[in-house]
Amino acid sequence: MAEATPSGTGSIRVFSPPGDGPLTIRGGVGGITFQLEELAAGARKLDDLAGTLSELEVEVRRIWEDLVPFQDLPRWSGTMALNAVGESERSVQTVRAELQRISSQVRACKQEYEVAEWLAGTARSLGIVSPQDVHESLTNMASTRVVDNKTAETIAASLGLDAADVKRRAEEEPWVWDGLEQAGAFGRRLATHQEETVQVDLDASPAGLLERIRLIDARGAGFIEVIEVVNGGEKAYLVVVPGTQPAGSGAGGKNPFDEAGIAEAMVYSSDDMSVAALEALRAAGAEHGAPVVAVGYSQGGIHAMNLAADPRFLRDYDLRYVLTAGSPVAGINPVPGVQSLHLEHRTDWVPGSDGSPNPDTKDRVTVSLGNAPRAAEGEGGLGPGHTLSTYQDGARLVSASNDPSLVVSTAALGAVLGAGGAATATRFSLTRTRAPAPNLHAADTRRQERGYGGR
Repeated sequence: MAEATPSGTGSIRVFSPPGDGPLTIRGGVGGITFQLEELAAGARKLDDLAGTLSELEVEVRRIWEDLVPFQDLPRWSGTMALNAVGESERSVQTVRAELQRISSQVRACKQEYEVAEWLAGTARSLGIVSPQDVHESLTNMASTRVVDNKTAETIAASLGLDAADVKRRAEEEPWVWDGLEQAGAFGRRLATHQEETVQVDLDASPAGLLERIRLIDARGAGFIEVIEVVNGGEKAYLVVVPGTQPAGSGAGGKNPFDEAGIAEAMVYSSDDMSVAALEALRAAGAEHGAPVVAVGYSQGGIHAMNLAADPRFLRDYDLRYVLTAGSPVAGINPVPGVQSLHLEHRTDWVPGSDGSPNPDTKDRVTVSLGNAPRAAEGEGGLGPGHTLSTYQDGARLVSASNDPSLVVSTAALGAVLGAGGAATATRFSLTRTRAPAPNLHAADTRRQERGYGGR
């Protein structure tokens, strides 16, 4: 684990994301941000203790002054007592000063790390990369013949395509939303049709959940799946969302997972997909407040992550965990308490297309995979690093890892779904309907529901 302590912070030490074989982990309980948050919390306690010691100093000094008139008494009863109290005052002062020094070092470390992160983001937006990143990217691109994750992230950032910034600007400009409504480009409602309910044997590991994506994708275009599991006597639900299903020149048609669905997910925050997920859960028998896990690949991961930031969805269901693979989700801010695990392959440009790394938080773990990419039959349209097979191989490494962030994250997933086993899967086909007549009042209402504000 490489030391990542900023200069000038003395003996305070924090560490960069640990490497675990082909895995590099960012975030979680082992992440730098959480380390610094814990240190900052400790610094506040040290400040409180130093304040208490300062009060004690004052009291000891008062006692010493009260003893001054007795210094001419016999040494054992006068001078010795005076010296003992004076030495106590100096000892308390030394401890208090040391606590304050440590506290200031912790705060300086945290501040310098935040500055370093800001500088890194600025450099990324200017297209500045380190020689090491250039070497690694060239190596990755030589093996796959496509742009890798870091390069895509740098290019997107330098072009001003940072997903969070683009979304923020869209949210702050009502005419953007109104234009989309009037053009009928987005905001079209999805018709949700229940197709079948079958019994399945669920593997609840990360790799097993990605296999559900493969199966629902094979079921046909436009399908999602809701799986009911019983864990410890409590029902929990898994929402499975597939990746992009190319339509070619017909993008924007009936299938919500075609190429147009990417823009709907990234710019429109999966507004209609969230409604479809709610309808599917209700139709599958999920009661209000039931625990939910969402899993998605590529475009599907964006939709899944958007559920964690949608107040309408969270009012009805207890979304506890999101798993994404090969998805650009840095610009999505889930509500506190939703844990997420993001798998990104180093040779896959897609998760880097949002122009920024995923936030490093206690509840959000990002794994950069370095396992050998591979493509099964029919995979590899966007490069071998973006295949579901590659991500499943990486997910198995995640389950076998002893990294503290991954151990805690996968345990949280298991706490919701258990080990898997017999489960009930209900499959739904989603279809884009015709765009409704422009309704600017409805547009305002939807923005307010999502917390974007009105005109």
